[in-house]
Amino acid sequence: MMFEVRRYTPDKANEWNRFVTASKNGTFLFDRQFMDYHADRFTDCSLMFYRDNALYALLPANVKDDVLTSHGGLTYGGLVMSSRCSAKGVQEVFAAMNTYLSGMGVRRVVYKAIPWIYHQLPAEEDLYALTSISHATLIIRDISSAVIGDRPVKFSESRKSGLRKALRMGLTVRESEDFATFWQILNANLTAKYGVRPVHSVSELELLHGHFPQGIRLYMVYDGETPLGGTLLFLTPQVLHTQYISATAEGKAHGAIDLLFNHLINEVYTDYRYIDFGKSTVSDSADLNEQLIFQKEGFGARAVCYDTYEWTL
Repeated sequence: MMFEVRRYTPDKANEWNRFVTASKNGTFLFDRQFMDYHADRFTDCSLMFYRDNALYALLPANVKDDVLTSHGGLTYGGLVMSSRCSAKGVQEVFAAMNTYLSGMGVRRVVYKAIPWIYHQLPAEEDLYALTSISHATLIIRDISSAVIGDRPVKFSESRKSGLRKALRMGLTVRESEDFATFWQILNANLTAKYGVRPVHSVSELELLHGHFPQGIRLYMVYDGETPLGGTLLFLTPQVLHTQYISATAEGKAHGAIDLLFNHLINEVYTDYRYIDFGKSTVSDSADLNEQLIFQKEGFGARAVCYDTYEWTL
């Protein structure tokens, strides 16, 4: 059966969001309330694929000149699929997509696949279609680090040492909505180390938390009432993702982050299947941030790759 490809329009938001919620590999990052917070920065070109008038798959995407990216404002952005999707069906989706995009003048596609740990059911039909239909090539492989919730690796000695310091200091961890203070700590670190600012502003973090209060959570470490650092978490169906991690100089010296992740991994979120610490690569994956990944691996996290593909039409 032939597929019909339709470009997303705002009147389709409810249908889009319902499909994401019921999909086998979607997360709230694909909810239109999340995607559209930065709509002014991207020209949306998300696609909806129908078979027999029933929605079969979605592609969150934006377009610039003759390049379609899935998605430029998201960490990942591949095909969102229902449990009904089959290998042959997804091949047909890619063939229909390529025809549709060629017709609108797109000449190149950049595709950021959804990492497998985010799949609630096996969902790599798109990876097969990428090569079998689109003859795509891998252009970026970023490395992330994840912990399996029910099979955690023991903390390294350096992380245990930091934890002991934090406990001796009497530091505490609690959930917070003080995004402004956390952002100040984060911004100071990013500016000093890399000369950049956080991707999200304070107002954007507060806006997104308002839309997704259960999905976006902030945990902070305190010495008494003095904040020493924290982490912003994105909670998806089976992955707890650390969107940001940062601490003050005092917090780093006293093991604040070690206490924080001992608390989250071993006490608060023991029922999560995966804890994903995020990417430790820069310059389109060419450079490994060894200090950053050393810290994550110290918590028992091991490699999961975030892959980006490209093909021409």
